[in-house]
Amino acid sequence: MDGNGKALARMAGVHKRYGQVEALRGMDLELRHGELLALLGPNGAGKTTAIGLLLGLVRADAGSVELFGRDPQDIRARRGIGVMLQDADLPPTLRVGELLRLTASYYPAPRAPAEAAQLAGVDDLMQRFYGKLSGGQKRRVQFALALCGNPALLFLDEPTVGMDIQSRQQLWATVRQLVAAGCSIVLTTHYLEEAEALANRVCVMARGRVISEGTVDALRARVALTRVRCRRALAPVVVKHWTEVAAARMDGECLWMSTPRAEDLLRRLLAADPALHGIEVQAAGLAEAFTELTSEAA
Repeated sequence: MDGNGKALARMAGVHKRYGQVEALRGMDLELRHGELLALLGPNGAGKTTAIGLLLGLVRADAGSVELFGRDPQDIRARRGIGVMLQDADLPPTLRVGELLRLTASYYPAPRAPAEAAQLAGVDDLMQRFYGKLSGGQKRRVQFALALCGNPALLFLDEPTVGMDIQSRQQLWATVRQLVAAGCSIVLTTHYLEEAEALANRVCVMARGRVISEGTVDALRARVALTRVRCRRALAPVVVKHWTEVAAARMDGECLWMSTPRAEDLLRRLLAADPALHGIEVQAAGLAEAFTELTSEAA
């Protein structure tokens, strides 16, 4: 919602069909002022269609879609958004600085190209031809282009795909800075740790609907699993058959287990392996919550 309590964007009872495929089935969603909303779901859940409707790229068959209280195809509404999609077809013969200046020229009150470049970490690429950049560099330039209009609402679709760890962490830091300054962000990502690290609110989609919505902590609390990590002599193939273990895997020298009965599992582990050490017990993460919620929906 904006400073007056109105939602920046809204979908209500939205249906969208492509031939025999029902992509959205009564979708309801609100985007609020100054928050980062992570829109999560398995492939085919309807995330791309939902984003396309909010951007005015497609029309709903039924229901209503609003962007800043207007039709998403209204130019006055579209000037308030920035978009970083998974795929971007940009002129390879233009320099990065030229792309930023061109994009900024489309907006009535743009962010200075130099500022957008600095926020995205591409200020050292301004004289480089876009077509000569690496995949990760191109993603950072695309992020800078999404910032050029000084948007009130920013859409980031799988923004860190192809980025190295340093570039990803820099993007995360910039995203947090933008949200703290009042920008609202919609993030779609398959990296659940990214959503867990950044999101104020998470919407999990499945089969064309929002099946769960809330903070990361609220979603994690819905999962009755605990994660246990330890260094041991036991193999995952042994413990995964125990009734106390929902899943088990190796991570380097450590054994990771998900369990609904952490105390019982710890007792059994210590009885089976007196040399057990390096024990850590954690609440379920967003990944477990996502898996459980989408499995139930399926």
